[in-house]
Amino acid sequence: MMGKGSINHNTRAFSAKNVDTERSIYNVEFCHAEIEEVYHELFVEALERYNAKQKRNDRKIDNYYEKIRQGKQEKLFHEAVFQIGNKDDMNAKSEEGQLAKEILIEFMKDFQKRNPYLHVFSAHLHMDEETPHVHVDFVPVICNSKRGLDTRVSLKGALGEQGFKGGTRGATEWNQWIESEKQEIAQIMGKYGIEWKQLGTHNKHLSVLDFEKQERAKEVAELEAKKESLEEHNAAILETSEKWLGELENLEQEIHSAQENREEADKRAEVAKKEAARYEKKLAEIAPMVKDMERFAVKYSYDPEEVLPEAGTLESGKTYREKKTKPLIEKIIMVLRSVYREYLNISNRFEKLQDAYSREQDRNERLKNRLEESLEENRELRTITTDFGRVKKVMGAEQVNAVIDRAKQQEQIEAEQKRTVRRKHNREAR
Repeated sequence: MMGKGSINHNTRAFSAKNVDTERSIYNVEFCHAEIEEVYHELFVEALERYNAKQKRNDRKIDNYYEKIRQGKQEKLFHEAVFQIGNKDDMNAKSEEGQLAKEILIEFMKDFQKRNPYLHVFSAHLHMDEETPHVHVDFVPVICNSKRGLDTRVSLKGALGEQGFKGGTRGATEWNQWIESEKQEIAQIMGKYGIEWKQLGTHNKHLSVLDFEKQERAKEVAELEAKKESLEEHNAAILETSEKWLGELENLEQEIHSAQENREEADKRAEVAKKEAARYEKKLAEIAPMVKDMERFAVKYSYDPEEVLPEAGTLESGKTYREKKTKPLIEKIIMVLRSVYREYLNISNRFEKLQDAYSREQDRNERLKNRLEESLEENRELRTITTDFGRVKKVMGAEQVNAVIDRAKQQEQIEAEQKRTVRRKHNREAR
């Protein structure tokens, strides 16, 4: 059954009226440790990791033992009481009582091994009362928790890790676990030739008052298990909501970024359009000049000796060529060559302008495509923004903003951890 968990009673720091103190020397102490020291041993490292992640001091936990002690979600520890028979058939003063003692000692031998998630810090076998029984006090511990400390107290979680999953009202994790331990005791009893007489209920041996107390204790245990289940369920919903709202916040930032990109794309497209128009105008002005210059240059770029005509009959060829025609043609050829060089310069500029114009056209086309993509993204993101507004309306702006703040803080913590790892690797590399 589930015990009240009085360590002072179990250790006999004080003795109740039903205790025969002369027989207390026959009691067996399997283990005993101070509960506060146990909490320090189990959770100090997890507490340090948890506090290191917190940016706000009011979210840090100074003392995990005090937090659980003063809280309402979990008990500091739990107690299970195991007993074989009753005062009539297994009385502590009888030989059967001594046999019950041996069975319970063997039962406790592998208790911690069978229950790795139930940290036993106090266990006592009492032979100074009517019937031998053992009090087992333990702290249920789970690891890799998604909320709170990554290693924390949780009875439902600890029993779940050991394979006991809650079902119907009567098949809680606790009831399933107790039944499993009963079966363990029954197997040990079988070694000593004792049969478990299953009467369907052992409550016939209880007084009406004791029976009612036990039933209330069962109901309380079931309600506590249900409460813890609901809390873990709510925590899972909150975690999912935080993740979803984080995604929505990222999308909201993408919307803003897309709007900025769209405005930038519009500006660049307008600049490219004006630049292309300017090149078109220049090309239109230069094109006729280039064509005329090509024809003119081809016609007059030959050597003067080939251009000059032969002398006429009234004048010697030499006089005509040397004194009149050749000087004039040489001057013309010099001018034409200068013009031809200028033509080459203009032609090169013309080709460069054509290339630049083509590049601007391609750039303008890419900007148009990007603008269309931005417009489509903007339409999709506006739809997401509308949905985000609905989430705020349903969940409340304060809760949504609080979740977003927590998500940002978590991102900052993760970023700082990554920077710390990189700095450590850089130091090791040096």
